[in-house]
Amino acid sequence: MRSNQTIETSVRFLCLALPVALAATGCASVPLKEGGTLTSYSNLGAPKGKLGKSRNFVDGQGLAVMRTARIVPTTFVYSAASRVKTQADRSLVSNALDRTLCVALSDRYQMVPADQPADLTIRSVITDVVPTNKTMAGIATVVTVGGGFAIPSNVPFVSVPRLPFGLGGLAVEAEAIDRGGVQRAAMVWARGANSIQDNPRVSEVGDAYTLASKFSDDFSKMLVKGKEPKGLDISLPSRQRMKSWLGGKPKYAACDAYGRAPGLLGAVAANYGAPPQWTDKKRKPLTTP
Repeated sequence: MRSNQTIETSVRFLCLALPVALAATGCASVPLKEGGTLTSYSNLGAPKGKLGKSRNFVDGQGLAVMRTARIVPTTFVYSAASRVKTQADRSLVSNALDRTLCVALSDRYQMVPADQPADLTIRSVITDVVPTNKTMAGIATVVTVGGGFAIPSNVPFVSVPRLPFGLGGLAVEAEAIDRGGVQRAAMVWARGANSIQDNPRVSEVGDAYTLASKFSDDFSKMLVKGKEPKGLDISLPSRQRMKSWLGGKPKYAACDAYGRAPGLLGAVAANYGAPPQWTDKKRKPLTTP
């Protein structure tokens, strides 16, 4: 029989090698896709990014004088909407995008309701959705959660990577226009879920739901800082963002229209593959201008 030390060494090797192997192949491919909804595409730069791709434009000087902002509820182009079976799932994804965007923009702007005038109007449109394979997500959840218990407790271990099959994805385009209808920022964005960073959730929009918040993080950083996002951002979130993430009251009442974030309960549920609708707080009715 092999010694315990030999077995432990083999397990240690697998723990280190498996994430590397899966990272090379475990990512859904989602191309950048124009939906024809932006005021202009001529200002956008060349595609950038590794895990996800984006084409960006930002007028930092124009944004510097803006004080208030409003968010028009996110919509889908027809081809993207047709890939999501239910209106409830479409609303789940669009609301997650708007909620994260509203809270993040609160670091820089006074957020007002969608039916009130503001210096900036933010419009986001989902141009593509790659549905998550629910069956594969369920299997991946069993392997991921069960794998953590199967590893000896004295072996250094971070997490079991997700199986790189049936991964979902999302593509979005968005812009910020001023009171005169001038485009001050725009982004065409696409990203697929990957085996290392995105937990499997047993829902056809499990990955799209997670990625919606990642898009909002990227776009909001550009609007708050007035410049294109560059690489990995290791800055800590603001106090108001942490409070909102934990399910607390947002800085501005306008953000309450999207419901409160799932917080720690949502994070625990995500780790065990629960569908996002189990813990997501639904949006309140919004008036579309």
